[in-house]
Parts: sequence; structure tokens; C-alpha cells
Amino acid sequence: MGYRWAADAVLMLHLGFILFVVLGGLAALRWPRLAWLHLPAAIWAAALEFNGWICPLTPLENALLRAAGESGYAGGFIEHYLIALIYPSGLTPAIQRWLGLGVLAINLPVYVSLLRRWRRRVSAARRPG
Repeated sequence: MGYRWAADAVLMLHLGFILFVVLGGLAALRWPRLAWLHLPAAIWAAALEFNGWICPLTPLENALLRAAGESGYAGGFIEHYLIALIYPSGLTPAIQRWLGLGVLAINLPVYVSLLRRWRRRVSAARRPG
């Protein structure tokens, strides 16, 4: 039973990471220092999608499921849990690239806004007066 709980905990961590990647940029608008954590996470997630890699949490979750006497699953987290809802035919490299582009499309405007805000502050601080 402990392995199953651990697998569920990894599942929740995985889902939390995905939500953080997708929505964390919006939180960084409110708390700009969060960008130091979110930006590397978003870059990592986009790299996973663009290269067709599997997140290291997926094999960990599968190993814990097998240790609990259950079967793991093939493919990645997104393919197993989310793509079936969105793309019933399965995950293809083309779809994976679109997911990576989606991560960038959601977060790029946020970071452009943060960069502009930072530049205005720096410029205002340099003005005499």
C-alpha cells in the first residue's frame, strides 16, 4: 500500500509541475521573483516536448506502481493521462511539438511583460531626480 501511495504522490507532483509550467508565468506577474523558478521549469518542459523525451517522473511512477503490484503504463504522463482526453488517437511527435509551442506561447507574453516592467523600473531608478 505504501508504494501505491508513493506512486499517487508522484502522480500529484507530476500534475502540479505541469500546472506550474502552464500557469506559473501568470503567478510570476504577481510575484516576479517566482520567475527564477518558473522560467527554468518552462524551458525544461518545452525541451521535453520538442525532443520527445519522457519526464523522469514517469519511470519513477511506473516503478512504484509495479512495486505496488500494479502494472505501469507505456509512454509519458501526458500521453497516458491527458492526451487520451484531448487527442484520442495518441501522442505523436508533431503533437508533442505543438505542446511545446503551447508552453512557449502561454509564457512568452508573460515574460515579455515582466521584462518591460523590469526595464521601466531600472530606467526610472537611473533618472536623476
